[in-house]
Amino acid sequence: MAVKEKLRSLKTNVDTLTLTATPIPRTLQFSLMGARDLSSIHTPPPNRYPIRTEVHRFHPDIIREAIEFEMSRNGQTFFIHNRIRSLREMEELIRREAPDARIAVGHGQMEPGQLEKVILDFLNCEYDVLLSTVIVENGLDIPNANTIIINDAHRFGLAELHQLRGRVGRSNRKAFCYLLSPPLSTLTPESRRRLQAVENFAALGSGIHIAMQDLDIRGAGNLLGAEQSGFIADLGYEAYLKILEEAVDELKTGELAGLFAPDSRTASSDSAEAYVRETFVESDLALMFPPAYIPNDSERIGIYRELNAVDSETELATFVDRLKDRFGAIPPEGKELIRVVPLRRLARKLGVEKIVLKKEVMALYLPSDPESAYYQSSAFGKIIAYIQQQPRLCDLREQGGKRSIIIRRIVNVAAACRCLEAIDAQWNGELRMENGE
Repeated sequence: MAVKEKLRSLKTNVDTLTLTATPIPRTLQFSLMGARDLSSIHTPPPNRYPIRTEVHRFHPDIIREAIEFEMSRNGQTFFIHNRIRSLREMEELIRREAPDARIAVGHGQMEPGQLEKVILDFLNCEYDVLLSTVIVENGLDIPNANTIIINDAHRFGLAELHQLRGRVGRSNRKAFCYLLSPPLSTLTPESRRRLQAVENFAALGSGIHIAMQDLDIRGAGNLLGAEQSGFIADLGYEAYLKILEEAVDELKTGELAGLFAPDSRTASSDSAEAYVRETFVESDLALMFPPAYIPNDSERIGIYRELNAVDSETELATFVDRLKDRFGAIPPEGKELIRVVPLRRLARKLGVEKIVLKKEVMALYLPSDPESAYYQSSAFGKIIAYIQQQPRLCDLREQGGKRSIIIRRIVNVAAACRCLEAIDAQWNGELRMENGE
C-alpha cells in the first residue's frame, strides 16, 4: 500500500493498474463499492492443475511422506517455517525423517549474496528441500518445486497462505500443499475459518473467493489509510457502507464528474429515487429462511446475500425458481422475506428512506431535509393524496426532525406492498386496494 501511494504521489491524475492474486480487503472493498474498477481473470495458463491442499496436525510421518514422494518424481519441496531461531532444529528433524534429502536453509537475516546463492542453487536442482521463512512468497518461480509444507499454518493470514501455495503448481505437474497446525479444536474460530477456506478454495482462479472470505473475516479496514482494520465496528457495517456510497457518489457527480460516464441506472432529477439511495426495512415479523428449510448456515447466508442483490422482477422470479428447485416449496416466512424486495423497490420509488413494520403498523420515513426538492415532487403528492383518501388509517407526523407517515392495519409484508401500490396509483386516481385485506 505504501509503495503504491508513493508512486501516485509522483504525479497527479495517474491511472493505476493493480494486478494481484488476492486483493486485500481494503482494495476489494473499493471495487465492490464502485470506487475502483475490478476485472477478474478466471482462465488459468494452459496445462495447469489445481493444487491439492490438505490440513494436517504436525507429524513427522506427514513430512517424510511428502518429501519422499516429491523426490521419487525428481521434484523439489518448499518447507516454510517462519521462526529463524528454530530453523536449525527443523532442519535436523527433516534430516532424520528424510536422510537422503539435500536441504538448503534460507531466511531474511542472511547476507544478500549468500541468500541469492542458496536460491539459485535450489533453482538449479542442487537441493531437494528449501527450508525457509516466508521470504519465498513474493514472486519466486521454480517450476520443479511442486510440494510445499507450511508449518504453523494457523499463524498466517488467508491471503498469505494463498500466496505461499502459489509457489508450487507452476508447471504441468500435480502439486501438493500441506498445512500443518495444532488440532483444529484448539484454534480460534478465525484461524479455523482461514485454514478451511484455503483447503476448500483450491481450484484454479479461486483467488477472488479467498479474498471475499478474507474480507468477511477481517473487515474492510480503513479505506483512506494504510491500516488493515478500520472504524466499521464503531459505526456499524450498514451505516459505514451508506456513508461510503454517498462519498463516492459525491465525488463522481462533483469534482470528478468529467472522469465518469453517466450511469444509465441513476434516477432522473424529477424522480423520488434521486433523493433516496436505498430503503431500509425494520420489522418484528418472521422474515427468514428457517434452518429446517436451508440447514447449512453458510449456504443460508449466501442465499440472503443473493436475495439482497436482486434488483428487478425478472431477477426475483429467477431467484424464486432456483430456490424452489434447490430446496423445495418456500415456507411462509420465506415468502414474506422475498416480498421485501418489491416492497423496498416501491418505497424507493416513492422517496421513502426507511420502513418500520411493527404491531400491524407501517411507518414510512421521508427525507429528513425539510428544504429537499422531494417535497415538491409527484411522489410526495401521491402520498398526500392517499392520506387524504384514508384519514382514518393514516397520520402524518414530525418528531425529532424526522417526517413519517403512519399507516395502520398493515398485518404483513404483502399488505405493505399492496398499500404502496395503492399510494403509487393515487396520482391517476387508480385506487385498487382496500387496506387490511
